[in-house]
Amino acid sequence: MQQLTRPPSPGLRPYVRLLWAWAPESALAERPGTREHVLPTGGMHLVFRLSGPPLKLFSGTEDAQGQTFGHAIVGGTRAAFYLRDISVATRSVGAQLQPGAARLLLDAPEGALAGQHTPLDALWGTGQANAALEQLHAANSPESQLRVFEALLATRIAVSLRAGLHGLHPAVASALGTLDRDSPSIAALVARSGYSHRRFIALFHADTGLAPKEYARVRRFDRVLTLAGDPRLGWADIALAAGYSDQAHLSRDFSALAGMPAQAWRQKGSPSPRHVPAAAGQIRSRR
Repeated sequence: MQQLTRPPSPGLRPYVRLLWAWAPESALAERPGTREHVLPTGGMHLVFRLSGPPLKLFSGTEDAQGQTFGHAIVGGTRAAFYLRDISVATRSVGAQLQPGAARLLLDAPEGALAGQHTPLDALWGTGQANAALEQLHAANSPESQLRVFEALLATRIAVSLRAGLHGLHPAVASALGTLDRDSPSIAALVARSGYSHRRFIALFHADTGLAPKEYARVRRFDRVLTLAGDPRLGWADIALAAGYSDQAHLSRDFSALAGMPAQAWRQKGSPSPRHVPAAAGQIRSRR
């Protein structure tokens, strides 16, 4: 599997956190019934599948049928894992978006798209979504696909800005900077914003797709995934460094957000910490 990841050009960085392209080895065989846990990032994703079947997701381990979403998809912000079909390796290109970017790129706030996947043609229209797919198909390497994709995003953002649209609300931008540095109380964030509690929560959810407490929880979980990549660190040390009250607190949160215990996640040793194969025993068949 060839995987390219890189930050966008400086002009796109207020709106796009990361760009990536995946290209599987042509010899990879199909693996019927194989699924993976996709762990939350605290952000939205825009993905174009350039080979294989459309994206299929499952509502839980008992779901044998799943739901398909097409080849151009928006993954809304989530506060927990979801299950994805990976029985066929696919070529794809995608972006993790910054909070507030959805209005400029997708004509909808994050809050309207959170907790779900949405076919891109429902937001851009079938013509524009198909045209973008065709341009990406015409690119003959992951590197060129990323260049084409980045240009598509830059053009759409430029058009939105010229039309007078705005991205992240200043009060939310200030709160996000604080949340990424430390763990303030929600009351402190509200007081600093100058808005009422209800108004601040509404602004925050619209721009991120999560309530402030949920967002802080996912970002703390993100710190765990980074720290846990070092096998020399024990879970008690990780819990303390990431901001949990104790190891038991980390364990409860990890299982809720990842759908598996922390030690089970670590033992899998997945190359991508947010894409973890589901255990065979977790997949139920209704045949």
